[in-house]
Amino acid sequence: MALQSGDQKQMFIGYNLLSKPRSSWTLLVLRLVAFIATAAATIVMSLNKQTKTFVVATIGTTPVNLTLTAKFQHTPAFVFFVIANGLVSFHNLVMIMVDLFGSKIDYKGLRFAMIAILDMLNVALVSGGANAAAFMAELGKNGNSHARWDKICDRFGTFCDRGGGALIASFAALALMLIITVMSILKLVKSHNAHINNVLPN
Repeated sequence: MALQSGDQKQMFIGYNLLSKPRSSWTLLVLRLVAFIATAAATIVMSLNKQTKTFVVATIGTTPVNLTLTAKFQHTPAFVFFVIANGLVSFHNLVMIMVDLFGSKIDYKGLRFAMIAILDMLNVALVSGGANAAAFMAELGKNGNSHARWDKICDRFGTFCDRGGGALIASFAALALMLIITVMSILKLVKSHNAHINNVLPN
């Protein structure tokens, strides 16, 4: 009997996964791609580091060298970028689990509302991180002649290229999160309307 009960439970879970509507699978795939994008942005930026040695003076025939290292920890905007994308990656990973197995933990129909709210918060989070990093990337690439801030990308090209790749991944994730948020809100509205139709007498 215990074996039969376990087999029935596995079959029930498998049936629930296979019986999902196409829109649910679309949302799941979008979340997976958004997770990959934010995780890639987090990893690339957090590992972004370049060290170069420059000749700053010459004493007689002996050059005086200065070794400088560019890394994301030196810029608060890049630190925020890593934290924001890391949190959004974690959010999407949790939401994927909730989407697959969340029907068992739904409390009074609040699951879709909480997912929609969290999605909107994470859109704001990844948008803030990506735009803050983009501002600093623009400053590093072109400098600011009015403030007399020199550009650094002509000296730390590899650092800037990797940072640019992380930014592209983050902005792609932002676009996906916007789509995911709209779909989450539509699913919430649909669930709410279905609940009202079930409550109201025919």
